[in-house]
Amino acid sequence: MLEKSTDIHDKFWEIFSKQDRQKIDEFKSYMDKFAVNFNLYKDGNFIEQSLPFDVIPRIISKKEFEKIEKGLIQRVTALNLFLEDLYTDAKIVKDGVIPQEFIDSASGYLKEFVGFSPSKKIRAHINGIDLVKDSKNDEWVILEDNLRVPSGASYPLSIRDTYRKIYPDFFENFKIEPIKNYPQMIADAMNYVNTGGINVVLTPGRFNSAYYEHSYLAQKSGAYLVRPHELVVIDKKVYFKNYNGKRILVGAIYRRLDDEFIDPKAFNAESLIGVPGLIESYLAGNVALMNAVGNGVADDKGIYYFVPKMIEYYLGEEPILQNAPTYLPYFEKDMEYVMANMEKLVIKDVAEAGGYGVLFGHSMSALQIEDLKMMVKANPRRFIAQELIEFYDEKCYINNELVNRKADFRAYVVVGEDVKVWNCGLTRYALDEGNYLVNSSQGGGFKDTWVMEL
Repeated sequence: MLEKSTDIHDKFWEIFSKQDRQKIDEFKSYMDKFAVNFNLYKDGNFIEQSLPFDVIPRIISKKEFEKIEKGLIQRVTALNLFLEDLYTDAKIVKDGVIPQEFIDSASGYLKEFVGFSPSKKIRAHINGIDLVKDSKNDEWVILEDNLRVPSGASYPLSIRDTYRKIYPDFFENFKIEPIKNYPQMIADAMNYVNTGGINVVLTPGRFNSAYYEHSYLAQKSGAYLVRPHELVVIDKKVYFKNYNGKRILVGAIYRRLDDEFIDPKAFNAESLIGVPGLIESYLAGNVALMNAVGNGVADDKGIYYFVPKMIEYYLGEEPILQNAPTYLPYFEKDMEYVMANMEKLVIKDVAEAGGYGVLFGHSMSALQIEDLKMMVKANPRRFIAQELIEFYDEKCYINNELVNRKADFRAYVVVGEDVKVWNCGLTRYALDEGNYLVNSSQGGGFKDTWVMEL
């Protein structure tokens, strides 16, 4: 089902229909110059590939986006309060809002960091919140929170630059919200938590799937792009070793690698992409890490279930944006419902990300359903179940024709002195008809998102 037609959509198609179709090839050539890649490292092989993109933007009215913005500010504020509370006083657990067992069994929960508060008590500085628009009630629904190392913001920035060059008519005829401020939002957040020193973006290197983004955001935000071997920890302080061997104090690190690999002395001793001693410096309060170590507990899809309760608990408010209807087999009543309705539900492994570990009951055989039921019964904490949201399709220009494809929306929320929502985001679409998985790691493409006045 397509999003409802509006005057602004009609005007877009009126202008687009008058454009020379050769401009689409010109658009693709220009994007190729940017080398907008999403690389994969799979089965021991490095696959360097272009990230599929679409020339047709998603259009969201400014009024509609304002509600999304309010809901996201509320949600991310509550999530930050939750993380700070959980690693200090844990009042939300003591008050019985979230079971202790649920926290202890979350793979991203790091007990060794209990009692530590990071700079300015901010833990989720850069947040990627995934939403879809339900075609049944015309409301935006939150599917997932990404508070560890969310990626993708550089892609709409790149495609917007291309639009302005290839299709200036749109920007002359429409009031499209400008989006160039995102790198400055990152810089402002880093400056706010900086403990003294330069800002750096820490990348594992060019073999990482999002290396394009690492270099792009470092350049645009004014931070240094550094690889792990270019950082050294001395007396619990982090220094950048520049080209002539000079050491420069580092005050904030936008890290683009997971907790497990960030410091071989603190986590995985075999990690070759970490910085030895980094966590010791972090715990001493000598450097800020964006995002904080231990945020993975909030990315757990089981914890997602409790976010509306967090909003009520910490803010005393009703959630502005709702979760997808979610069931936890961990609870007996929910287990009964899941067992009786698995054929119509979406089953997710709580510790997976990027579209992995997602199973659609409607596409499984009876034997597969029975096997899955056994797995859920054997380990109920490992899974959640959600109602299948029939979210809107978007028009996409694929293989020289307009087709309808499922599309979600990743919004970016940056926390520094204030909580700010970027007035753009990453619209991801499935390349295949009827596919509900739109993640880049699952072969999905991306398109620009225009927030506009109607």
